[in-house]
Amino acid sequence: MHVMRNVTLRQMRVFAAVARHQSFTRAARELHLTQPAVSQQMKLLEQEAGMPLIEQIGRRIRLAPAGAELLRYATQVTELLREAGEALAAMQGLKRGVLKLGAVSTAKYFAPTLLSAFTREYPEVTIKFAIGNRGEVVRMLGDNESDLVIMGRPPRELTTASESFARHPFVIIASPHHPLAARRRIPLEALASESFIIREEGSGTRASMEQVFRERGVPLRTSMEVSSNETIKQAVMAGMGLSFISSHTVGLEFEAGRLAILDVTGLPIVRDWYVIRLREKVLPPIAAAFWGFLLQNGARIIEQTVGDPSTGKAADMAPRAPPTSPRRRRART
Repeated sequence: MHVMRNVTLRQMRVFAAVARHQSFTRAARELHLTQPAVSQQMKLLEQEAGMPLIEQIGRRIRLAPAGAELLRYATQVTELLREAGEALAAMQGLKRGVLKLGAVSTAKYFAPTLLSAFTREYPEVTIKFAIGNRGEVVRMLGDNESDLVIMGRPPRELTTASESFARHPFVIIASPHHPLAARRRIPLEALASESFIIREEGSGTRASMEQVFRERGVPLRTSMEVSSNETIKQAVMAGMGLSFISSHTVGLEFEAGRLAILDVTGLPIVRDWYVIRLREKVLPPIAAAFWGFLLQNGARIIEQTVGDPSTGKAADMAPRAPPTSPRRRRART
């Protein structure tokens, strides 16, 4: 009944570093300790746990079952300490801390500009920014690797709080040399015989595309599945087919005449960009500040950065009056 009673924060930090690097040497380097000091702290922690936490085969280290279980708690401990430090700094009026942000790959076309604008107001903030597909971003949020994530729709897999902060249009693109590129008011049914290059299973873009075609009763013919917007654009430019894609990803290619946006009746389909957190998570002050920053400035910055070529509004960085804020939607799942 006395297991773990005398564990120290230092031991937990050492253990987390060893688990992360799978190396005593690299953990010692990160923590500015000697390797014998790291080994000693691990030995004391295993004595407290009453069972092995790591398995060492030759020079390779991996977590034992007990170590994998303890790592979850060690991560929570270090995160709570980080949040406590930021909360105390906020009480002192300091604008510093670590912002852990995740975003789906489509958001990479404007997220750096959002972060750049935010850091002008909070120059001492440290940013940990990760990009992934929808499944990866949901995992980051659920594992507390990200305080906030930017996605096209809140995940159903987690209990979250979310709020929309900008419009997110989707269009159908083609090579400028495609026969449909010069046509106007194309019915979606006319695309039933066209080959589409689509995102991977689980992608938010793919889910939106499938919903549009399903609701209108139009069959979707696919020729290629790709996990990258950049590869999709290259394939479309090469004449390999059409694609349904976020208009925020194609502004430069549209302006350069390398891609055409088809004038399909009922398009663009407009969704929303959401900022999302775990519902029960108390946000660190910096993450809470970024949430508010997105709601106040996100739509304007995105329009200036990537525009919406489907409406003829090309992106530019020239100053302009802030547009009317979009109607924000709160979503709780």
